[in-house]
Amino acid sequence: MPLKKQQKKRYKTVKRIKNQRITPSYFLMTLFVIVSIFIGTLYFLAQETANVQVTQDEPLEEQQFIVQIADYAQVLQKKYGVLPSISIAQAILESDWGTSELSIKNNNFYGIKGDSSEPIVTMTTKEFVDGEWIEVHADFRKYTTWQESMEDHSELFTKGTTWNGNQYAKVLASNDYKEAAYALQESGYATDPDYPEKLIRLIEQYDLNQYDR
Repeated sequence: MPLKKQQKKRYKTVKRIKNQRITPSYFLMTLFVIVSIFIGTLYFLAQETANVQVTQDEPLEEQQFIVQIADYAQVLQKKYGVLPSISIAQAILESDWGTSELSIKNNNFYGIKGDSSEPIVTMTTKEFVDGEWIEVHADFRKYTTWQESMEDHSELFTKGTTWNGNQYAKVLASNDYKEAAYALQESGYATDPDYPEKLIRLIEQYDLNQYDR
């Protein structure tokens, strides 16, 4: 083919491409798709963020309760010999992470009973008697601060009860939290037959034995 005809054909092809224009409807559709994708992405990210916040709220509150009492539990260990892991786990279990009425209004983290010679409050509680749970009314100690509650708890292990001064000697003599948990049950601290296992699960789930020295 002659050179002039080839150049002329190429020129027509280029001209045809230049004459193609983007119509307004095509532009609007493209813009709509881009905006839709952008908004969808923002919504997805917002949902993911919300889900993360929901799952972190409760653990954060639980961790705050542990941090609140862990240092003082270690102080009491030096004074009385009670393992902090046991002290913290019992506070968690007995006070429901410091949210029970007895702990909020009366600073009693351990459900320690009281008598008429002490500041007390009468409340309904559950006891495991003859193979079943029953509700009973009992007198509980009232404390000015939660620290007083923790110290009274440690003193109970060292002084024992009025009828047995060595009632909790095995708890203090325990070498680790598992041994101490079962010693509590054997010493008659709680009526719940699953009490030791509940303490051990809490200690291991929240790594509370890191506070033991």
